Amino acid sequence: MITPPESRIARPRRRIPRWLLITILAAALVVVVAIVATVSWGLTTGIRTLTAQPPGVGTRIVVPSESKAATAAASTDQTADELAAAQYLAAQPTAYWLTPEADPSGEVGDRILGLASEAREQDASIAIVIYGLPERDCSAGLSAGGLDDADYDTWTAEIGTALNSITDVQKIVVLEPDSLSLSPECGNLDQRVVELRAAIENIKGVDTWVYLDGGHSNWLSAQDQAALISQVGELDTVRGFALNVSNYNDTASEFAYAHEIADILGTGHALIDTSRNGAGADGSVWCNPPGRLVGDVGGTYGDDVVDTNLWLKPPGESDGECNGGPVAGTWWPEGAVALTSAVR
Repeated sequence: MITPPESRIARPRRRIPRWLLITILAAALVVVVAIVATVSWGLTTGIRTLTAQPPGVGTRIVVPSESKAATAAASTDQTADELAAAQYLAAQPTAYWLTPEADPSGEVGDRILGLASEAREQDASIAIVIYGLPERDCSAGLSAGGLDDADYDTWTAEIGTALNSITDVQKIVVLEPDSLSLSPECGNLDQRVVELRAAIENIKGVDTWVYLDGGHSNWLSAQDQAALISQVGELDTVRGFALNVSNYNDTASEFAYAHEIADILGTGHALIDTSRNGAGADGSVWCNPPGRLVGDVGGTYGDDVVDTNLWLKPPGESDGECNGGPVAGTWWPEGAVALTSAVR
């Protein structure tokens, strides 16, 4: 009898268990879905990054429904002039100031999402001013306060999370007015640099345009202001710097100042606050100077350095307890009447 070679002996095939096959296919499907989702997210983010446009002439920011002017306009306990002033100011596109006192951690994210909803309804951009830095006003004390370092980081992280969840609205952020310009007087530049860098890291994102404090033309020299901005760095992350916030200098002076700073830095773009500069400055008086007027509406001006002008400081809110005004940030009916006297 001839025995066939071993290689010719038929062996039974091993079959993959059904449960193992299902597990492998399910795992493969998960991997494919994850890859598709990652690629889709990357493409979407890339497209958003490429198509996002910074603020410019024609930019219109949201009219906040819960501004102090809107609250005042709903009050019946005021004169006819006070009511007219409040109604006028309540209807103007104006930045919303985020402070930890009014919008603390746990609530500030919802505030931003609410502003985004209003922006969609108005076909507008969001403009917020973040103002909660530790010892934020170490000089005059008129708007003193702010958070400690740990709480500030938590607060700005919540702001950033909310901003980055908004993919269909342009977001304009003015980060901590006066923070850099006051630092030489307060002797805390090193602290400010650390705090601002951390805040930038928290809030940066696609179609979020961040502007650092740039002071104004009647304060520090352009050389000194540029040096302060350079200390923060991040010039490849932020859009630039905001000028004349809560001040009264005329627009032409701020344009010239913006160009000086940008020339020294070799980069950077500016926003200019024109909310209360309709009559220019009253010398060096910055706290509720008499005889001032609202300025040109936002989105009116711009060039290769100045992105545009906006109303950043809400007109009608006091600078502090000076020249007849109440506590900083408080609605001041008499001030609102004076500021709007030429437009009502």
